[in-house]
Amino acid sequence: MIYLDNNATTPLDPKVCEKTSWFLREHFGNPSSLYPIGRDARELVTEARQIIASALGAGRSEIIFTGSGTESDNFALRGVFDAFPDKDELITSAIEHPAVIETASYLERQGKKVTYVPVDTFGRIDLEALKAALSPRTALISVMHSNNEIGTIQSISEISRIAKESGTLVHTDAVQSFGKIPVDVDALGVDLLSISAHKVYGPKGVGALYIRKGTRIQPLIYGGHQERQLRSGTENTAGIVGFGEAVRILGERSEEDNERIAGLAARLKQGIEDEIPKIHFNGPEAERVKSTLNFSFPGLEAEAILLALATKDIYVATGSACSEDSEEVSHVLNAIGMRPEFARSTLRISLGRFNTEDDVDTVLRELPEIVRKLREISAFDPDLD
Repeated sequence: MIYLDNNATTPLDPKVCEKTSWFLREHFGNPSSLYPIGRDARELVTEARQIIASALGAGRSEIIFTGSGTESDNFALRGVFDAFPDKDELITSAIEHPAVIETASYLERQGKKVTYVPVDTFGRIDLEALKAALSPRTALISVMHSNNEIGTIQSISEISRIAKESGTLVHTDAVQSFGKIPVDVDALGVDLLSISAHKVYGPKGVGALYIRKGTRIQPLIYGGHQERQLRSGTENTAGIVGFGEAVRILGERSEEDNERIAGLAARLKQGIEDEIPKIHFNGPEAERVKSTLNFSFPGLEAEAILLALATKDIYVATGSACSEDSEEVSHVLNAIGMRPEFARSTLRISLGRFNTEDDVDTVLRELPEIVRKLREISAFDPDLD
């Protein structure tokens, strides 16, 4: 199997699997209990919290564990608006993850004003439009750090600088950037930041929200005293311990991994462009997470290419895993001005820690032949621009 959909989820690192399995076997205590087995579980949760906080340049008390990156995004947006009843405006971008887009839509139904700032053809946010949208009634700006479909990296530090001039809070969804590029909360200047374990070779079902000390926010889930009474409910202790181990491993090898992955991605990109005519690469060359490659194959349906690759045990995506069951054109590709027929011909290839040179060689052998055969049986126009 050649797995090239790491933006959707990553394989569980064997060391994370070992740590999680050990925890499940040896530590079943409730971390809220005062007796020894409860305290043992609590100490391991605290250790994981510290590892993740250190990786973000944050304080341990600023990390709140959640059930996913989506929950973290919901928590950030809804929690801030609940805390600021006198403010009713949100600014976000047109290419956010559905976790933010749908939460923004919910807030609109509650009577809030949402401004969706446009992006250019490379997915870069229009900072002048963002400035123009700011008002004394703006409670929050939420812009993702890097895009899950085309990899574009936003200038979050500049957005934070603009926001601070008006006293507006800033949230960034860093689910796709954490572990791939530097993510430091002070360097970014954000008040809230979302991450997820299963994007960094950890388990599914656990995420985290960084909340800068002193930030006003209301709980998303009410109940007990867990997570500073901001996210009640018995913690997913095994998931949290696995998350901590995944982030510990990132600290040991992310620099080496990312350099190697960038090299593989560059070779794959160049090979696809050399071997397959009449295609289009989507996203910027420079300000992009290098492991994300997004290509359009005009005249073909991306799903047909995906299924043909799957017969060779090569797995890629036609878009975000969170919207693949939708027949609508990707809102990201629509926002960058892509024609619908181009958008429907688009594949996302995302590389990760466990990809190899052999994987790249195999894709470069199989993909051009698949595209050639599909074009032969389609109404492909070789002059299509």
